[in-house]
Amino acid sequence: MSQVNKPVEFLQQIGLTKVISMFDLMPDIIFWIKDQQGRFVYANQAFIEHFGQRNLSQIVGKNDYDFAPDYLAKQYVIDDEKVQQGQEINERLEMNMTSSGELAWYSTSKRPLFSEDNEFIGSYGITRHLQKMSKALSGIEAVKLPVEYVRKNYRQVISVEQLAEISHLSVSALERRFKKYLAKTPKQFINEVRLENARRLLVETQMPISQVGYETGFADHSYFSKQFRLFFGELPSDFREAYTQKQ
Repeated sequence: MSQVNKPVEFLQQIGLTKVISMFDLMPDIIFWIKDQQGRFVYANQAFIEHFGQRNLSQIVGKNDYDFAPDYLAKQYVIDDEKVQQGQEINERLEMNMTSSGELAWYSTSKRPLFSEDNEFIGSYGITRHLQKMSKALSGIEAVKLPVEYVRKNYRQVISVEQLAEISHLSVSALERRFKKYLAKTPKQFINEVRLENARRLLVETQMPISQVGYETGFADHSYFSKQFRLFFGELPSDFREAYTQKQ
């Protein structure tokens, strides 16, 4: 058997398309490549089927807004802007839409793509539906009770002590479990669930922004706006205005 001394030349010989087509052998992984403008230039079969399309030609040249609800697509675009600045997104646990339109847990990672001249030319990423990953699923099961409680009761005042009690854990044990399986504290998780729902209401309703904050568990309007900006990179009013202009 001949030894491959120049791996780059070897990859050039077999062709990049053949390499990335190997993602079709992993049906539990959704894989895509975007150009500098955030348009899809490649996606694996799992991606194509996830968005209800038949072939790659129906994906190429389109962007996130063509396939996802605006409030989710907006976050993907914000992520891409961070990636364009050289940041990496690693195994971020997030709620996303399944192919049937239901919300589910996904784990997402993204990377920038640079030319030989070190110029940003695009990005690529993968996301995985956690119910198809036994290891990740066991992690979700470990925090299932408090996670479900927050998702159902995010409008109410929720304390860490309350979550620990319904989980039959001490506060310190609960916090360790959240850090291990969700890479965040219980308070951070509560905040993120509220903000995700606030973003949805900003798109789906005409509620005043102060009421959106109140309906999603933020008693103080200024605190809501501050948290929204920290998490999504813009104020609630700017987010709604951008969505309205696009419409």
